[in-house]
Amino acid sequence: MGTRREPTARQMRLAVELRRLRDAAGLSAREAAGLLGVNSVQISQIESGITGVSEQRLRRLAAHYACTDEALVDALAAMATDRTRGWWEEYRGLLPTSFLDLSELEHHAAYRWDVDFLHVPGLLQTEDYSRALFSRRVPELPEDELELRVRHRMQRRVILEKPHPVTYEALVHEAALRIRVGGKVTSRAQLARVLELSEAEHVAVRVIPFDLDDFADITAAMVYAGCAVPRLDTVVRDGPHGTHFIDSEAQLGVYRTLFRRVEAMSLDPDRSQDFIHRLAKEL
Repeated sequence: MGTRREPTARQMRLAVELRRLRDAAGLSAREAAGLLGVNSVQISQIESGITGVSEQRLRRLAAHYACTDEALVDALAAMATDRTRGWWEEYRGLLPTSFLDLSELEHHAAYRWDVDFLHVPGLLQTEDYSRALFSRRVPELPEDELELRVRHRMQRRVILEKPHPVTYEALVHEAALRIRVGGKVTSRAQLARVLELSEAEHVAVRVIPFDLDDFADITAAMVYAGCAVPRLDTVVRDGPHGTHFIDSEAQLGVYRTLFRRVEAMSLDPDRSQDFIHRLAKEL
C-alpha cells in the first residue's frame, strides 16, 4: 500500500489500536514484523498511520497478538478496508483537517451524544445561527472561509436526515438556549429548529436548567461518537489550542460516566420541549 501524507483521524485510530494490541501482547515491532514476514519499518509505518494494512494482515497480526475479541477484530478489519471518500473530501485543503475528521467520525458512528453549555450543538444549528457564531470568531474569518464553514456544518446534518439516521442525544444547558446569537429573529428560529428536530424518534434533546443544585463542577462539554465496540468510541473536545480527539479507554470511561450523570440531572425530553416552548415565547 502507498504512503499517506496526512492520515485521517480514523486511519490514525486504527494505527493506534494495532499498536495497543502489540503492546498488550508484549511484543516489539521487530518481533511482530518477524511473525508477519515483513521488516520492522513496515510495522512502524502501519502503526503511525503512514501506510494502510490489508484485512488479511490485520487478522494475522491480531492472531499473533492473541486478541480473542472477535467484535473488535471485525471492527478493525472494517476500518482497514474502508475506502469511503465522503462528502467532506470536497473541503480538504479548504478547511482545517479537524472539520473533516469530525465529519468522517460522525459518518461511521453508531450513535452520537452532545453536551453543550454555551451554544446550541452544531447538528441542531440553523444556517443563520451558525453563520452568526462563525462571524464572531477572533481573528475574523475571510468571507469565503466563513461560508465554507457554515456550508460544512449544514452538511453534517446528513447523519440525522439519511434513511437510517444515527441515534442522537443532546444535553443543552439553559444558558445556551437563552444566549441570543444573531439577534432575536435568529434565536427564535433556532429554538424552533431544536423543537422540530426533537420530534424525531431518533433525536432526544434534554435541557439542563439553571436551577439545578450541585451542578457547578460538571462542565465537560463534549461530542461523543459511539461505536458498536465501546473501545473504539471517540470523544471530541474543542480547546483554546484546537480540537482534541480522545480515545484512551480510561478517559472514555470518564466521559461516559459524566454524560450519564448530566443526563440524569437534565429534564426528560417531554419536559425539555415544554421548557423550550416557554423560552421561545419569551423572546
